Amino acid sequence: MNYKEKVIELLEKNMTERGFKLWSGIDRILPNIWNKPTSSTGKYHKKLNGDIPDIAEHIYCMLYATVKLFRMFDINKKTVNADKILMAVALHDSLKYGNMGTRRHTDKYHDKAAADMIASNEDTFRKLFDEEQFQTLEEAVRFHSGRWSTDIPKNEYFDWSKTNLRSETFFVHMLDMMNTADLIQTDVRD
Repeated sequence: MNYKEKVIELLEKNMTERGFKLWSGIDRILPNIWNKPTSSTGKYHKKLNGDIPDIAEHIYCMLYATVKLFRMFDINKKTVNADKILMAVALHDSLKYGNMGTRRHTDKYHDKAAADMIASNEDTFRKLFDEEQFQTLEEAVRFHSGRWSTDIPKNEYFDWSKTNLRSETFFVHMLDMMNTADLIQTDVRD
């Protein structure tokens, strides 16, 4: 199964034309890590059968669930708000093997690296998103690891209810954790 093709198909079907064009342009310059395992050590992200999915399968599962749950946020497909959450999911692990995609093991700081990449290209993203939408995208990627996010101070008690993080950020984290535990069913579930 070519999950990268399924990712592209799902994004094109649910994003605005401008949003999909932006994502496609970004995808062309990001490291091509789609076929690398979500866990370089095999310790995490195990599916029920023991296999470790690749990045493309992981992203597809999360995107599939996102589209099914749009109504939680009163989001309709082919809107900029759909673009925002789909882009956050599609980009959250984009630098998991480093900025060049050449690391042997996954980079534990990939959440910060991806969010910093988004922040440093604000002008590009702001051609599609307003300020609030852009901030939501950047935050959802930066804190997609929840309490384990790079920008959460070490040894600091972390409580989602006491943060000012947006619901979309929690949503991306929750989907990431559910997929890590192999709890998301898609149309290609084996």
